[in-house]
Amino acid sequence: MGIREAREVLKLYFGYDKFRPGQEEIVTSVLEKRDTVVLMPTGGGKSICYQVPGLVMPGISVVVSPLIALMKDQVEALLSNGVQAAYLNSSQSSAEQQRVEQQCYDGKLKMLYVSPEKLLSAGFFSFLKSLKINLFAIDEAHCISAWGHDFRPEYLQLKNLKLQFPDVPVIALTATADRLTQRDILTQLYLQDPKVFISSFDRPNIYLQVKPGQKRMEAILDFLEERPFQPGIIYCLSRKATETMARKLQEKGYNADYYHAGLSARDREKVQEKFLQDNVMIMCATIAFGMGIDKSNVRWVIHYNLPKNLESYYQEIGRGGRDGAPAEALLFHSLGDVMTLRDFITQGGENSKEQALSLAKLDRMQQYAESTSCRRKTLMHYFGEEYQKDCGNCDICDNPPTSFNGTELAQKILSAVARTKETVASAQVVDILRGSRNQMTLNKGYDKLKTFGAGRDVPAQEWQRYIHQLINKGLLDIAYDEHGALKLNANSKEVLFDGKQVELVKFQPIDPKEEKEKRTKGKSRSAVENALFEHLRQLRKELAAERNIPPYVVFTDNTLQEIVEMRPTNKPAFLSISGVAQAKYEQYGEIFINAILGFLAQQADQQQARLKGTTHLVTYELLRQGKTLEEISEQRQVQMTTIFSHLATLYQQGYDVDLKPYLSDWEYERVREGILQTNQITAMKPIYDYLEGEIDYGKIRLAIGRYNREKEAVNR
Repeated sequence: MGIREAREVLKLYFGYDKFRPGQEEIVTSVLEKRDTVVLMPTGGGKSICYQVPGLVMPGISVVVSPLIALMKDQVEALLSNGVQAAYLNSSQSSAEQQRVEQQCYDGKLKMLYVSPEKLLSAGFFSFLKSLKINLFAIDEAHCISAWGHDFRPEYLQLKNLKLQFPDVPVIALTATADRLTQRDILTQLYLQDPKVFISSFDRPNIYLQVKPGQKRMEAILDFLEERPFQPGIIYCLSRKATETMARKLQEKGYNADYYHAGLSARDREKVQEKFLQDNVMIMCATIAFGMGIDKSNVRWVIHYNLPKNLESYYQEIGRGGRDGAPAEALLFHSLGDVMTLRDFITQGGENSKEQALSLAKLDRMQQYAESTSCRRKTLMHYFGEEYQKDCGNCDICDNPPTSFNGTELAQKILSAVARTKETVASAQVVDILRGSRNQMTLNKGYDKLKTFGAGRDVPAQEWQRYIHQLINKGLLDIAYDEHGALKLNANSKEVLFDGKQVELVKFQPIDPKEEKEKRTKGKSRSAVENALFEHLRQLRKELAAERNIPPYVVFTDNTLQEIVEMRPTNKPAFLSISGVAQAKYEQYGEIFINAILGFLAQQADQQQARLKGTTHLVTYELLRQGKTLEEISEQRQVQMTTIFSHLATLYQQGYDVDLKPYLSDWEYERVREGILQTNQITAMKPIYDYLEGEIDYGKIRLAIGRYNREKEAVNR
């Protein structure tokens, strides 16, 4: 047993030609029967690290997972890939559990998922000792640490695995673990000389973007308009905000719903299931949503409000793009959000030490949002990971700010603060500089100040950004305990009175069309590819609904995109698609191939109409020269479905062509029945569905041609 067998298993059961970075070394460690610890970000491919070696080695692998919903999804995905897997947890009846245990006794399973509670139940270790166990995999291993954010006391008892099964290797996996938690994983599990693998926590496929908090709803609607049919999550700070957001989106025609801890367990489960099945495309949620969601095709995550720290933010955006395909993270930021969060922290009952730490983390979150350099670099540095070059996949890299001498603008801001006696917040300072004659300005007499209207030519959003920069540079303070009032300090006075120069940066606004072109450059699909992707996406959704599994278990978005690009129309071509294993092909291959052929045939028909019917005459000329349909297809570089379509058109128009070598009378009668039953003589899919796939699209097209010719003859 070695890495060669592991690569074969990877291809056979998962449809991948090669491992992702870091996976092969981890698999090798497990195959050498070494205890192994894996720290890898969500979406990095942790499950492959134990599933592949578990399938290579003789015996059964036992996977400990704390999340019942996630366990169910993973077992369904394995079964879909042709792996004999099952789970044991409290959601099953005793009869169901006995059936699974009997499968284990009979050697019919390769992978058994168990909850920690089930693992530690009376007599379960005795049951395990009767099996040939090749590996214990402990998922979400950070749950063993009281220092971790998701401590589970029952995880402390997992040390008994090593005591009871000293010769069975253990692999512990987590997506989040600081140094203290890492140490706990090693010691609390009694791991023997473990090999530790720490992967990069970068998620390079996620585009990072921050926008000012003004006009958020308008910006969200613009964002969604460019991303139809893409599943996504909008995180809001309050329960009420999730409901309001979902209602507003529904009113605009979007398929949205909400999720928060105030819903009953049944309602939460129901709405979560709708999202997993792609029956709800947009989830408006509090941070209660997402734990244990293994939905790989979330294409974007929006934060309507600033998160309280970078750990939360990183975990939440990590729910996007788990399939490795491009995803987007959009964060809205305003000083109002910062003030709200500071109030939560200072009034939340934490002791002074915890409060100071929470406020420091909020400051780092704010610094990220107001960053003027590569966002990914800022994010990775926070997590202690060196990131040397700019990422090229964030808004700052796309639109680098320009530095300029901003001393005059800084003096105007500081002067407005001084003249209001340091009693107003940033929004009011902007109103004064812009000359806004609102009620507060007039009541307080701010319209009489020398600085009133001194910055009419600068947009309000830009003034806000300049104020943020002055705060970040230490040239201006903010008194959160005085409703965010801006305060001068010693540095401010140097700028105002001593000629201290201030360097500011300006973000050049990008035209929305230009922004869209920039974001989609190199990865845009043609109109035909978009249509085919949507056609296959709907097919995937129907197949998933029939089998009661999430659509991404059929094929991930990445695999679906490759199918669209490659358009495989035979078994070898389909099996060459990344993510298509033998079992997947057997279940879905022919269905998707026929769908592709049907789509291409319709495209060919539309193309013919555009060319006023001349292209089929070229095919007729080649037929007269004695060439076979296959030879014509190759010479003209078109699909066989297109040639069948030409043949049908020629026959219908009365040309001397013989359909019998390609369409038997029995096949014609079956299609004729389908035409009469569905009342269709153009769209082939209803006929194909009526015939339950018994006759392929090419022959259906020929039969439609014959039917139309016979009908015309009767009418004459």
